[in-house]
Amino acid sequence: MDGRDGMRAADADRAAVADRLLVALNEGRLDLYEYDERLQRAYAARTYAELEALLTDLPPVTPSQSSVLAPASAGGPAVGPLAGQPDQPDQVPTDGATARWLGGVWLPYLRVIAIVVTIWAVTSLFSRQLLYFWPAWVAGPWGAVLVVRTVTGLTGGEPRRQAIERARRRERKRAKRERRRELRAAESDERDDPQPAG
Repeated sequence: MDGRDGMRAADADRAAVADRLLVALNEGRLDLYEYDERLQRAYAARTYAELEALLTDLPPVTPSQSSVLAPASAGGPAVGPLAGQPDQPDQVPTDGATARWLGGVWLPYLRVIAIVVTIWAVTSLFSRQLLYFWPAWVAGPWGAVLVVRTVTGLTGGEPRRQAIERARRRERKRAKRERRRELRAAESDERDDPQPAG
């Protein structure tokens, strides 16, 4: 047993393993159930040995250009699951990812609270007296849940993970559009260049 195996892992180590598991999910090496199970174990891991056990059956991340499985095309980009994507999750631009994630978490809450406070204010105005501030029963518990979610999400690197996933989805869509364009071009070439009969 390596002396490092028994050492305690840091949050950054857990996040790196989570990123590698996400890559394996996107490559089709893990199904959603396995990914979820391993992700939970990664965030519960205490030592390097526990983290490494989650990756032992996964190959290291290989850039698509140097992959043995990447098709060699004459001057064109490789079209594979990772074609055009950054080689490492660290290279994905995450500008504004935290602000976007916080907006996704908190904006629905703020909209609903604005609506219920407006309803309370209008009913107080029509009754000509200050009514019991019942919106606190909506804002308080929901706000407490969101505070916990925000703290755990920020410490767990959730904004960065979402930015990486968003970039991968964009890249997959772009690759799909490119493939469709190539297929259409090939079909139109076949129509324009009919084979002579016999």
